[in-house]
Amino acid sequence: MHPQAVVEFNGMFYPEAAVRFVCQQKGIRVLTHEVGLRPFTAFFTDGEATAYPIHISPEFQLTPAMNERLDQYLSERFKGNFSMAGIRFWPEMKGLDAAFLEKASHFKQIVPVFTNVIFDTSQVHANTIFADMFIWLDNVKAAIEKHPETLFVIRAHPDEFRAGKEARESVSGWVKQNKVDQLPNVVFVDSQEFLSSYDLIQRSHFVMVYNSTIGLEAILMGKVVLAGGKARFTQLETAYLPKTLPEYDALLEKFLTEPKPEVPAHFIVNARRFLYYQLYLSSLPFDEFLREDGVWKGYVTLKDFPLSQLTPAASTTLRVLSEGILHGNPFEMPL
Repeated sequence: MHPQAVVEFNGMFYPEAAVRFVCQQKGIRVLTHEVGLRPFTAFFTDGEATAYPIHISPEFQLTPAMNERLDQYLSERFKGNFSMAGIRFWPEMKGLDAAFLEKASHFKQIVPVFTNVIFDTSQVHANTIFADMFIWLDNVKAAIEKHPETLFVIRAHPDEFRAGKEARESVSGWVKQNKVDQLPNVVFVDSQEFLSSYDLIQRSHFVMVYNSTIGLEAILMGKVVLAGGKARFTQLETAYLPKTLPEYDALLEKFLTEPKPEVPAHFIVNARRFLYYQLYLSSLPFDEFLREDGVWKGYVTLKDFPLSQLTPAASTTLRVLSEGILHGNPFEMPL
């Protein structure tokens, strides 16, 4: 038996990685898939799905209708009205309270630091400057101690203590171990605190991320973003991602000391192009077939539908999927 192709989820966990390795040794084409940004969507690729390789032509530009559609999506997301992989991270959103604003008034500027979860499979691709996210945080701590005039707000990822998926190595653990929360110019926001990251970004001098998607949103809000690791959106010129540690340190110092870091206009244009492409073209929608499980968060179940609906002729998604698997066409929805 010599299959034409093998389709598997993620490709990073041991069983899937083993299958992928064996197939590659035998010259069998391997396709991997991951969840998309929107509910009931998935991303398929001949490459590594966890890296989200997206090939966006320089000619691709948003039309007025595309811009309007993207603005509607962002208006909901900035309110916290979104879910990822079936999980709604923010049951409620809190603005910046009086105690925070009073503390912030004693500092020259605010710099949010958005972290990730160490077990996220994107981390395999992220570690280009630093060996891992915690090494990056050690570097951030050195900058915090060097710049007492700046209030650094360290934000733990909301997925860090999700029930059944708790991180064994957590940012909150790093903060306690290194006594970072005892530094006078630090506010630590734990993963279970529903503070509006968007309110924080609006008041920021610039934004620091490792490779979190919120970096893309900060760019869309007109803020300079310095990334410590490779992210999906750094495939285009969007955030600053230096190639070496000395370059990273120099750029961090530059942004901390200059009066007002300005984000290049084409960074914002690229961020909008990338986000639209990721939302509506490279993510295949399966909402005609799937609904929420209703019992287990993040799980889905099949809707009731006629078997004839599961054909390329009846479904655009299945047409794109079948042509991609059988004929090597791009896994992208038509414009």
